[in-house]
Amino acid sequence: MAATFVVTLREGFEAALLLGIVYTCLEKLSARQHYRWVTLGGALGLAASVLMGVAVSLLSGPLLDLGPDLLGVVVIFTAVALLTWHGWWMRRHAAALRGDVERRVREAHLTRRLWAVGLIAFTGVFREGAETVLFLWGLVAQAATGVATWSGLAGGVLGLATAAALGVAVFHGGRRLRLPTFFAVTSAVLLLVAAGLVATGLGRLQGLGVLPETVAVWDTSAVLDDTSMLGGFARGLVGYRARPTAAEVTGYAIYVLGAGALFFRRPASGRSP
Repeated sequence: MAATFVVTLREGFEAALLLGIVYTCLEKLSARQHYRWVTLGGALGLAASVLMGVAVSLLSGPLLDLGPDLLGVVVIFTAVALLTWHGWWMRRHAAALRGDVERRVREAHLTRRLWAVGLIAFTGVFREGAETVLFLWGLVAQAATGVATWSGLAGGVLGLATAAALGVAVFHGGRRLRLPTFFAVTSAVLLLVAAGLVATGLGRLQGLGVLPETVAVWDTSAVLDDTSMLGGFARGLVGYRARPTAAEVTGYAIYVLGAGALFFRRPASGRSP
C-alpha cells in the first residue's frame, strides 16, 4: 500500500502542478474564460488513463497463457525501466517544465487558438496517468496475495486524493510545501521502490530456474518477517527481504547506486548538450 501511495502521490501531484501552471498562465493573460478547455483536457486525459488501465488488464489475460510467473517478471522489469526513465527525465527537465508550458500557452493565446491549452492539459494528464497505470501494474505483479493487491489499490486511490488536495492547496495560497524538498523525498522513495522491484524480479528468475538458486545471505525473519503486516509494508516501500539471496542483495545495491546517480547527480554546468 505504501509504495502505490507514493507512486500515485508523485504522479498525481505532477499532473496537478501542470494543470495549475496552465490555469495560472491563462489568468495572467486575462483569459479565464478558456479555463473550460483546460478542465476538459484534464478530464479526458484522466478518462484515457482509466481506459488504458482497463485495456492493460484485459490484454494481460491472454498473456497469462505464456505463464503467470514469466509475465510477472516482464511486468516488474518494465515498471523498473519506466521508473528509472521517469526519475532521470524529471531530474533533467523539471526545472524547464514551467517555462515550456507557459510558452505554449502564450503561443496559443497569440494565435487565437486557446483550445490548444486543452491539448496541453490532456497530454500532460494522460502521460502521468499512463505512467501510473504501468507502475501500479508492476507493483500489483509483485504482490503475493489478493489482500495485498487490494491494499495496494487502496493506497493508489489515497495517493491520488492526497495529490489533488496538495495541488489545490499550492495554487490557492498554500506555501508550506517546498516543491524541491517534496520531489527530492519522493524521488528517494521511488528509487527504493524500484530497487525492491529489481530484487523481486531477480528472485522470480531464480524461482523459474533462469538464475541459479543461492542460499539466503541473512535471516531477519525472527525480528521482522516480510510476510507480516509491518514486514509487508517495508517490503513494498523499500524492498525489505527477511531472507534475501545473494542475487537479490547484489541487484538491489547495484540499482540503488546506478539509478541514484541518475536521479540525484547535479546536472553538468555549461552548455547544454
